[in-house]
Amino acid sequence: MPAGKSYRLSVLDVSPVASGSTSAEALRNTLDLAQLADRLGFTRYWLAEHHNTPLIASSAPEIMIGHVADVTQRIRVGSGGMMLPNHTPLKVAETFRVLEALHPGRVDLGIGRAPGTDSLTALALRRSRELLGADDFPARLNDLLAFLDHGFPQGHALERIRAMPDDVPMPDIWLLGSSDFSAELSAQMGLRFAFAHHIQPWPAVGALRLYRDHFRPSEFLAKPEALIGVSVVCAETDARAEELSRPLALTLLRFRSGKMGRFPSIEEATNYKFSPEELQIVEMNRDRSFVGTPAKVRAQLTALADQGGVDEIMITTMTHEHADRRRSYELLAEAFGLQPS
Repeated sequence: MPAGKSYRLSVLDVSPVASGSTSAEALRNTLDLAQLADRLGFTRYWLAEHHNTPLIASSAPEIMIGHVADVTQRIRVGSGGMMLPNHTPLKVAETFRVLEALHPGRVDLGIGRAPGTDSLTALALRRSRELLGADDFPARLNDLLAFLDHGFPQGHALERIRAMPDDVPMPDIWLLGSSDFSAELSAQMGLRFAFAHHIQPWPAVGALRLYRDHFRPSEFLAKPEALIGVSVVCAETDARAEELSRPLALTLLRFRSGKMGRFPSIEEATNYKFSPEELQIVEMNRDRSFVGTPAKVRAQLTALADQGGVDEIMITTMTHEHADRRRSYELLAEAFGLQPS
């Protein structure tokens, strides 16, 4: 086991669909990876919510949470996250109370405020142009907490409504974000906070420090609890890790231009003809991922975690071959000294 401070490792999975494969296979890979993470000693396994992209099969995390929890024994399972503007607070509360009832003490409800898709698809999800333009996330969050906790105060229009089943505890709630907004809101409301470094690396440390400095104890949480989400590709050698990361570099480029497709192979990414402008974007995106050997990646991740004041690192890894993704997590578990079950 490596010496020094210990860190918890967790997994964020988007169920990537590789070129030449299918969404059904991607979802089965998620179940396989979750079982591996459970055996290796990872703390939690979160499923993302994305819509209208052939790259990602994870469009319904609330369904996958139940399946992942069914095939694992110890690991906490949750959403990374449920995009609250796409759903009514009552429905989210009922869904996660059912999950908590079936898997007591193992369910996390991660909440995000982004649409997880393009604006047209967001309109299709919300069915209202007024809702599409509304900035009502704090109000929705307050309603969700009321449904999950003790209900609404007397005289409130919704006071007679209960999120069923109402005889189970509320799951642990996390706010997800990639800016100061969610950090500040999490701190003010006394909730757990997860920062998405893989989406916006530059404000990560500042946002996490802001959260801790401004945290107010609440009925939900006595002291601040945060984690940082990162993108990692790990292999036995730096050269192999760089090779495995080429498809990710191309995918991030395509994501920026809106030209999404299946996750490319190493051969596809190697043969792609980058323009000078695209090469600049690829270089700029290097800060969004950690690529290399277990020792190299561990040093980089622990330095980042220490700067942000967190003890938990949530890792998302995308490679074309599922075996390479499994191996990346195995190497990290060993490098961080996780205790396998």
